[in-house]
Amino acid sequence: MTGGRAAALSIGSLARETGAKVQTIRYYEQIGLLPEPARTAGNQRVYGKSHRDRLAFIRHARELGFPLDAIRELLSLSDDPAAPCATADHIARDQLAAVEARIRRLEALKIELERMLCDHARTGTIADCRVIEVLADHSHGHCVVHHEEAEAGAELADMAAAVKTS
Repeated sequence: MTGGRAAALSIGSLARETGAKVQTIRYYEQIGLLPEPARTAGNQRVYGKSHRDRLAFIRHARELGFPLDAIRELLSLSDDPAAPCATADHIARDQLAAVEARIRRLEALKIELERMLCDHARTGTIADCRVIEVLADHSHGHCVVHHEEAEAGAELADMAAAVKTS
């Protein structure tokens, strides 16, 4: 026993300890992110500390938005402590770029939503409703976010990123 817990965990115990769903644990086993555990005589899975640690790694990477292929590669790198860090750094930089792009898209969405809102919304009628007007424009397949507004959103995201890195 370590830390008052037995080293052997059932799939339910592993799920409770890590916050993962049982189905997710099985899926990670199926796709090879989590090694297949030993089995009891009754054919029940028995997980150890290494499974718990690996699952925690996977869950943290998922929380950061890493795709499964990147997690697979990061896990492979973590299994080789003597490997150079450059590959892991490259994977993390790619994920950061993806997050920054998503932030820019979200900023543009925020601007679009702010454009929809108007002061007379509480007292006006649907005939004068800006929300309905803007959404109707979208139903015709074009976005009404102006380039200046989208660029302003991108600049805001870039400024936010600069503040976070300083």
